[in-house]
Amino acid sequence: MTAHLNPIISDWFARKTWSPRQHQLDVLASWQAGASALLIAPTGAGKTLAGFLPTLTDLAEGKFDGLHTLYISPLKALAVDVQRNLNAPILEMGLKITAETRTGDTPASKRARQRSKPPHILLTTPEQLCLLISHPHAELFFGSLRRIVLDELHALVTSKRGELLSLALARIARLAPNLQITALSATVARPDLLRDWIARPVPDKPTHLLTASGGAPPVLEILETEQRLPWAGHSANYAHRDLYEVIKRHKTTLLFVNTRSQAEMLFQGLWAVNDDMLPIALHHGSLSVEQRRKVESAMVAGNLKAVVCTSTLDLGIDWGDVDLVVQVGAPKGSSRMLQRIGRANHRLDEPSKAVLVPSNRFEVLECEAALEAVAENHQDSEDPVSGGYDVLAQHILGMACAGPFAAEDLYDEIRHAWPYRDIERGQFDRVLDFVATGGYALRAYERYARLKPTGDGKWRVANAQVVQQYRLNIGTIIEEPMVRVRLIRPRGLKKGQSNSPIGAGGRVLGEMEEYFFGTLLPGDTFMFGGEIVAFEGMRDNEAFVSRAQASNPKIPSYMGGKFPLSTYLAERVRRIMDSPEEWKKLPEQVEMWLRLQRDISVLPKRDSLLVETFPRGAHNYLVCYPFEGRLAHQTLGMLLTRRLERERARPLGFVASEYALAIWGLGDLSALIRTNRLSLDDLFSEDMLGDDLEAWLDESALMKRTFRNCAIISGLIERRHPGKEKSGRQITMSSDLIYDVLYQHEPDHILIQATRRDAARGLLDIERLGDMLARICGHIVHQPLAQISPLAVPVMLDIGKEPIFGEGRESAMADAADELMREALGR
Repeated sequence: MTAHLNPIISDWFARKTWSPRQHQLDVLASWQAGASALLIAPTGAGKTLAGFLPTLTDLAEGKFDGLHTLYISPLKALAVDVQRNLNAPILEMGLKITAETRTGDTPASKRARQRSKPPHILLTTPEQLCLLISHPHAELFFGSLRRIVLDELHALVTSKRGELLSLALARIARLAPNLQITALSATVARPDLLRDWIARPVPDKPTHLLTASGGAPPVLEILETEQRLPWAGHSANYAHRDLYEVIKRHKTTLLFVNTRSQAEMLFQGLWAVNDDMLPIALHHGSLSVEQRRKVESAMVAGNLKAVVCTSTLDLGIDWGDVDLVVQVGAPKGSSRMLQRIGRANHRLDEPSKAVLVPSNRFEVLECEAALEAVAENHQDSEDPVSGGYDVLAQHILGMACAGPFAAEDLYDEIRHAWPYRDIERGQFDRVLDFVATGGYALRAYERYARLKPTGDGKWRVANAQVVQQYRLNIGTIIEEPMVRVRLIRPRGLKKGQSNSPIGAGGRVLGEMEEYFFGTLLPGDTFMFGGEIVAFEGMRDNEAFVSRAQASNPKIPSYMGGKFPLSTYLAERVRRIMDSPEEWKKLPEQVEMWLRLQRDISVLPKRDSLLVETFPRGAHNYLVCYPFEGRLAHQTLGMLLTRRLERERARPLGFVASEYALAIWGLGDLSALIRTNRLSLDDLFSEDMLGDDLEAWLDESALMKRTFRNCAIISGLIERRHPGKEKSGRQITMSSDLIYDVLYQHEPDHILIQATRRDAARGLLDIERLGDMLARICGHIVHQPLAQISPLAVPVMLDIGKEPIFGEGRESAMADAADELMREALGR
């Protein structure tokens, strides 16, 4: 294929003394050949320009009217950044091309104007796209569309957002007969699946798989420190001073953490040692839009020395002078690490530089495994997921909002969405019946009748209120119920009292999970948005706070944002532990820890499971080291305790970390195993994922929590109403009542099926647990001990610990770890 650049664009490249890269020309040639394309390219390769080059070429003559290109981003910030970077060359070339963003932050007046007079290029998110296709005039709006650019596709296809997006693409492909899709992605494990994903909506067009040659390999290292490495925890407080010195030596540093609470703690820790008053900022999803945009603008202008951030800045935003990325805490996956590393020196020909900062001793092993994986450019990205019934229900309702539809036509259309390519007609009809009536158990209630049949065999919305509620509640991102955090000025607040002018205005700092405020009394202090505030009180869905001074503020614990340890890194960690010749790469204190474990007990082998049993105090303990991630370990702990109860081993509880699982009880576990009254092969048998799992799910509150999310996504329960929003307690009460009705009267209801699928795939990590049980079958090593082992110290620190806030946390944890190590060494 040969690409033909418009002379206006060729001249622009010449004036810049640039030349388009081959993969950018390949995307253009693919477009000009009438094909869709998936471009796989490393960070800094110019994927965004590649995606828009066909659009600029096609629109350069200025003769096109209407919407030409739809750019879809997983992040609002990315859409805003791309628009800014796109408008610059448009102005420099003198092109009469309009490019605008449409996100949840776009004013309603602008969104309304865009529907009647769309720009040539619209940069938006999956949720806004679903709103657009739900309007009656969607066919007119999208009829002129020639291209869709899907940016960072790998970040979308593994989630319910990707399922909803795939359904929207299937609809748009019907509305826009000349559509071609260009998808952009970082390097992934199985690019063929992503190509199939974008080819499915437009099967009449070829879909090319394009790749960009790799650039300079990244430069990675683990932070060197003389400080004592923690045994457990995720705060990395020991590294604040070392990190500050690293920040001083670089232009701009991005410090990534895995959760928002870690971001708040790290930001406060850096400010505490900021002797030079360097400009350091904080960026995460709970902060207000204004605060995030302010930070982003300051980064673009080069006015910040460092930014502490979460995954909100993971994806392809070009931040100019960023020359170092710091990952605080283990990266959990090599693909995620490569993505974050690419934020530094966002150019293909220059190496990105990154520093890994482990939060505890096990994380040192994980960081070392990540270094090896990145050096080999190994990818451990997840595969695209199959479609859920709750997402399909939301889409069906949205299509009814756009206008009456025939079931046969909609069924044929949704099968052009990759996640729903194999759905059977019977299941589709059941989902449709659920949307229309609520299903067998709920059809007697008029409030669940959202669709009505028309006289000509089609379906329509029951009334205008259904349309309004759909648009208020669209999307698949279910966070914990949120409340706005509003800053006010207190009136002589005293501990335990609140005489402040609640509701008297003030600036919104952002949002926080509702449950956190249930733990506070007026006057309690906590960290939010990088500052210490005092809780004053609540009214409706707003929490009012004032600025405060405190030496031990609480750290909000956010429910979301935690990543599981990838299977690939877990295998590498096991290999490092099983290879003493590799320990010389580790810090001396970690190497010594592993040697002590080898002397006192045994080390986990790469392809087996180590199970240690020992007494401590009045209890007996079983500790095992699967290295399969917290989710899989929690599920394993739940199922093992059920089996131990049947064997009358009298278990009392368990704790799970990313690396280990500890169960304690009253029975002498070592004696039970030694006398063959308890078989470890039977205890860890794969059949626990059968009846034991089903019985536990039937009793567990987990099913109700998962059902709540499915019910919200499907539209059965609405979070938002005009002018108000339900509290978390109201939503939970509604969903629990409905769950009980369905479970009793219609246990195979579509939403119960969706709930079981979500629990198995995400919250319980059943597939991964099954793979682990199969791997260790016949390879379980039991080591009875007289006391705790060195390797068990980190997970044992989690047993029965009380939450400690402020500066005392690290020293208290260290003291407890020292006591456990003295026991392990028999001192």
